[in-house]
Amino acid sequence: MRPLVRWAGSKKKLLPKLSEYWLPTYERYIEAFAGSASLFFHLEPSCALLNDSNNELIEAYNVLKQDPHGLHEKLISIENSEETYYEWRSADTARMSQFDAAVRFFYLNRFCFNGIYRTNRSGQFNVPYGGQKSGAVPTLDEWMQASERLKSAELSSEDFESFVLRNARQGDFVYLDPPYAVSNRRIFRQYSAQTFGVEDVQRLSDVLYEIDQRGAKFVVSYAKSPETKEIALGWKVRQTVAQRNVAGFSEHRRQAVEVFITNI
Repeated sequence: MRPLVRWAGSKKKLLPKLSEYWLPTYERYIEAFAGSASLFFHLEPSCALLNDSNNELIEAYNVLKQDPHGLHEKLISIENSEETYYEWRSADTARMSQFDAAVRFFYLNRFCFNGIYRTNRSGQFNVPYGGQKSGAVPTLDEWMQASERLKSAELSSEDFESFVLRNARQGDFVYLDPPYAVSNRRIFRQYSAQTFGVEDVQRLSDVLYEIDQRGAKFVVSYAKSPETKEIALGWKVRQTVAQRNVAGFSEHRRQAVEVFITNI
């Protein structure tokens, strides 16, 4: 099934190649940078741990897991218009219930510009309205399917290193798809000012070594860049071509080399 969340950097076009690394014999599927969780929804593992440092995303997934019908009903009742979008964007989530905060998250994600998640220094979502080309709210059936898939997953929101070190064990499959540091160019800083950066590359390298030492398998997907050599040192590497969809306008989107780094 397709993921319900629009997410810059989603790997949905690379799913056939990423799926080649997965075996049903793995005990658990672990994903440290969940985002839209496109590989998780595609593979449908029977046991999974999903993590993302974006707490709003994880809380929205928790509500989706529990009440897909209510979410869909509320979302389709909200007008897709610029005025309504900015009303929801300016709303204070601290005053909202968990359900209403999830509605806000899914609504803004569906109708924001290019599916980007970005906040200002105060942590407030500040992506502009995306117009009428964002597509309709997914169907009730899709919300129900996503909820059913998430019932096999344990959700958490923490730093990728602490998450992996707390959980990874022999027999696990660990997928890591960090937001691209690539010299911390603004185009790749999709989450917030605290997103994955070049200073985190060494931490990621250390995590891969620990995963391997514990007898688990991992796959990292990353843009080909100077950082890639450091992450890939000592591991198997495969390159493929991917379409970059972070740029705001289609004429600025381009094909780029994606690198898979793995101990499989």
